[in-house]
Amino acid sequence: MHLISITNLRADVAKFPDAQQQIEDWYTTVRKVNWQKLDDVRKIYRDAEAVGNFTVFNIRGNNYRLIVGIDYETQMIYYKYFLTHAEYNKDRWKNDPYF
Repeated sequence: MHLISITNLRADVAKFPDAQQQIEDWYTTVRKVNWQKLDDVRKIYRDAEAVGNFTVFNIRGNNYRLIVGIDYETQMIYYKYFLTHAEYNKDRWKNDPYF
């Protein structure tokens, strides 16, 4: 898979040093996989879930949420949001037109 906007993801995660290593590990994994559907994602990240058109990953024991769009056909992942659990629960990210 190819991640679009890794620079933006790293900039957002920089505000949360306790999440940086897990995000780097996630990115290392993502570069090596060839996911075809959500079930493939869940073989590695069992808590990943589809919410609208996004896929949401729990980070650091559910303290953070990584929200991406995955195009399985083109093998592209589009970074959208990195939020604290409290920010995620406010649902503002659901106003995204892609949602």
